[in-house]
Amino acid sequence: QVQLVESGGGLVQAGGSLRLSCAASGITFDTKTMDWYRQAPGNQRELIATITDDGRTNYFDSVKGRFTISRDNAKNTVFLQMNSLKPEDTAVYTCGLRSGLSYYWGKGTLVTVSS
Repeated sequence: QVQLVESGGGLVQAGGSLRLSCAASGITFDTKTMDWYRQAPGNQRELIATITDDGRTNYFDSVKGRFTISRDNAKNTVFLQMNSLKPEDTAVYTCGLRSGLSYYWGKGTLVTVSS
């Protein structure tokens, strides 16, 4: 059974940093592309960062230059380093992956950025 568990969210002041983690189990992690999404209150969930199995990355425009996605295949974990945080980054952050015909989500971790 595939499980994704996010951690690392919390309350931070504008300009601060947080590092999110997403631990995966039940899959062959090092063969999977991993995604980070976020959903702000009243908004739809949006894809913000992706890392392929061979380490190629892609970012949503609003986080380019501030967020960095990385992975540790030995620990079955994907990270999201978030710097220069803004109040508009406040959201629930969720990791996800596709395996076969299914897409799996974690439950998310809340990030709140105060002004």
